[in-house]
Amino acid sequence: MLGFQDEVWWSRFARPSLNAWSEGPALRLQQLSADPQDAEPKALSCYGLLRADTGQMLLRFVKGRPVSQVTEDFLAWVCERLASEGKKALLMIWDNASWHVSHRVRAWIGAHNRRAKAEGGVRIVTCRLPSKSPWLNRIEPCWVHGKRAIHEPERPLMIAEVMERVCTYYGCEQLPPLEQDVG
Repeated sequence: MLGFQDEVWWSRFARPSLNAWSEGPALRLQQLSADPQDAEPKALSCYGLLRADTGQMLLRFVKGRPVSQVTEDFLAWVCERLASEGKKALLMIWDNASWHVSHRVRAWIGAHNRRAKAEGGVRIVTCRLPSKSPWLNRIEPCWVHGKRAIHEPERPLMIAEVMERVCTYYGCEQLPPLEQDVG
C-alpha cells in the first residue's frame, strides 16, 4: 500500500490564508490573541498518513512535540491498522524531518521489518523526498484545505474542538493522543 506521511501543527490562533468575494469593503482575517488566563496549548501536533488506495487519512494527535519516539508509536499504530486489513507492506513517502532520518527511527524501522518478516505483519519501505520540496508530498494540500475548513473567525477554538473538527473533516475516528515520553 502506498501512503504519504507528514506531521502538521493545528493552531488555535493562526489563520489560514483565504480568498473570498465580498460585496462591501475587503475583510481580512486577523490572528487572534491568546487570553493570558487560557491554559490550553496554542497549537496541537498531529501525524497523518494519506492512503493512496482509498484517499482516507489515518490521523493521530500528539501531546507534546513530534519526536522520534512518537514517530515510532505512530508507525506501529499504522502498521497494526493495515495488518488488520491484510496488508503486507507500506511504501511510505515522507520528508526529511529530523525525527524521520534519526538513527533511532531508522533502527526501529529495521527491527520492525525483521519482526514483520519473521512473524508476519506489515513491512515499511520508506521513500524520502528531496529536501525543501513539500509540494511533492500529496498530503500537504490536504493539510491546507483542512486548516481552511476548521477555522473559526470569531474566537479561538478549544483543543477538543480542534480535534473534533479535524477528525470530522477527514472522516476519521478520534483516538486518544499519542504521548511524548518525558525523561
